[in-house]
Amino acid sequence: MANPPIVKPIDYADASPEVRAVYDDIMATRKTDWINNFWKVLAHDPAQLKRVWEGLKAVMAPGALDPLTKELIYVAVSATNGCEYCSYSHTAAARAKGMSEAMLMELLAVVGMANETNRLANGLRPPVDTAFLPKG
Repeated sequence: MANPPIVKPIDYADASPEVRAVYDDIMATRKTDWINNFWKVLAHDPAQLKRVWEGLKAVMAPGALDPLTKELIYVAVSATNGCEYCSYSHTAAARAKGMSEAMLMELLAVVGMANETNRLANGLRPPVDTAFLPKG
């Protein structure tokens, strides 16, 4: 059995008008008819709900990185941080954007190797090679 949430999710029907406005924007932006539990628990603090949603919407908007790459990065960081909820939600989003099982396995292999070599480098503290420093 999963652990119970720290705060009860706030469903649309029970939400304040301020929270419903954010929920409506989430559903319109994502072209969906439901709100996931992450947003429902953040709804206990409407200002934080709006701030986090606006930030996520801006970061995940079209830009120099394609949508799948952004989701793959989110999966990698979520795995590294041990966030079960984010790992599941962003893996689902990455799959919806075209991620294959082979891509997922390769991504997680890179994440594992990066974590290993980062820890070795942090422990050994080698000086940064001049060739790696920005020019200028």
